[in-house]
Amino acid sequence: MHACLALSDGSWSEDTGLWVHFGTWGPWILALVALLLVLRAVSRRHRYRALDVLDPAACERVHEAIRRAELRTVGEIVPVVLERSDPHPGACWLAAVTTLLLGSALAMPLLPFHQPVALLLCQVALGAAGWLAAFLLPDVQRLFMRESRADAVVAEQALIEFYSHGLQRTEAATGVLLFVSLLEHRVVVLGDEGIDAHMGPERWAEVTGGLLREVAAGRLGEGLVAAVDAAGEALAEHFPWVDGDRNELPDRLIVRRE
Repeated sequence: MHACLALSDGSWSEDTGLWVHFGTWGPWILALVALLLVLRAVSRRHRYRALDVLDPAACERVHEAIRRAELRTVGEIVPVVLERSDPHPGACWLAAVTTLLLGSALAMPLLPFHQPVALLLCQVALGAAGWLAAFLLPDVQRLFMRESRADAVVAEQALIEFYSHGLQRTEAATGVLLFVSLLEHRVVVLGDEGIDAHMGPERWAEVTGGLLREVAAGRLGEGLVAAVDAAGEALAEHFPWVDGDRNELPDRLIVRRE
């Protein structure tokens, strides 16, 4: 009988040591990263509150821009700002599942596997923490939001706003909607068929792009004023004001939570 003895060069024990260290420090690293993400999200929460982003002075500047633009055209311009176009419940549940799985994996050395009830409670707490973070903090919710769904819900909400505010009922079909959805980081500009027939996609893209850049920079009020001016210029070019024109829609900025 022959016996073979293989001597390790120490790499196994070193790898095991690395895993032991990871198991020891992993949960604390996860907790630190999660805490930093939550603190950042809390500090940026005001960016998703329409009334925080648009103070009374900014709203008045937008109102004045609407009045100024409509003095030159028979068209109607309605800006609408929503904090969100959809509550995105799927994003909250995805955050819960992700937190549960990732938290359980990294906190494995700390979990009470010998006590099933306590283990279940710990996992429920991990999932609940992820759900609440996504529900209460827009920045966290955006991490779990599908971009395709954001596109779809904003496009649908923009159409709802267009029709609910009567932009399709103007006499010359010259209604223009400037729609901003803060949570989804989306901007939509919709023109009725009268003005849309004279505006190429590039012209609308300029208005949309300019407004989106200002919103991203935290200058929503300035972006809305510039977008109203640009829309007013386009309307005045093709549908100038005529004597006897009446104001078909109120000159106002509409701001809502959803």
